[in-house]
Amino acid sequence: MNTYQSNQFLDNFRYFFRQPHVLPRLILINSGVFVLVYVVKLFAWLFQVDSGQAILSPLTRWLALPASMEQLLVKPWTIISYMFLHEGFFHLFFNMIVLYFGGQIFLQYMSSRKLLSTYLIGGLTGGLFYVLAYNLFPVFHQISEISVALGASASVLAILIAAATYVPEYRVNLIFIGPVKLKYLAIVFVVLDFFSIQGNNPGGHIAHLGGAFWGFLYVYLYRHGTDVYSVFNQFYRKPMEVKPGNRKAARPLTDEEYNAQKNREQHNIDHILDKIAKDGYKSLTKKEKDFLFKSGKP
Repeated sequence: MNTYQSNQFLDNFRYFFRQPHVLPRLILINSGVFVLVYVVKLFAWLFQVDSGQAILSPLTRWLALPASMEQLLVKPWTIISYMFLHEGFFHLFFNMIVLYFGGQIFLQYMSSRKLLSTYLIGGLTGGLFYVLAYNLFPVFHQISEISVALGASASVLAILIAAATYVPEYRVNLIFIGPVKLKYLAIVFVVLDFFSIQGNNPGGHIAHLGGAFWGFLYVYLYRHGTDVYSVFNQFYRKPMEVKPGNRKAARPLTDEEYNAQKNREQHNIDHILDKIAKDGYKSLTKKEKDFLFKSGKP
């Protein structure tokens, strides 16, 4: 990589993580938890806190989602904490790559708040599928007391499937393959998980399918006039349309108006990003930098 390409990459990297919206925050939270888990695991090893035979680190055992209903009642927070928890670097890396690209597509058509809701409820649905499966199917009865789930895969897949359900014809460029419609990519993920249930990680694949189910269900209902997330509207203010010189005429935007506004903003953002890619972040005017900053707010 030459100096120009290196500077361009760093500019794009800094720009992405300077945005105050939810996607970079989710990636940073997952990465931060990963580092914290590693540090705790390192100190546990250095001070011989564990016997050396434990498969999971002390913090992971406290945050991972247990399959056992009795253990879940004792550690109810794990239904949330597990979806931010990774022990393996490549597990984290793959999930964050899919979250980044799937999240970027999602945000072109729906809001930052909807992405966060999809991440959380997709993870909850995946966790529910996992716990129910390990308590209902006889094949899991002997291992349900010692099994735990961890990772953002269910949440990430919920976002990817939601985007694919909303814009199935959207094309993504895959290395060595070329342009592929998003719906086919989503189908491949779901099919691979389904046929991997009998493998080494059945609980993980079941949770993935739970997340995918929520991503599809949410967008299916949304496109048929039911926005499940509208119940959360009372917790935040909707974007307002204000006529110049007449702030009293402000009214909440409809979903169609909001999506049209987001698409216009995205067009401007794409134009500015092309400029960053060509000449670097420093080439932007103050107005362009301010626009990027403001457009990143949830």
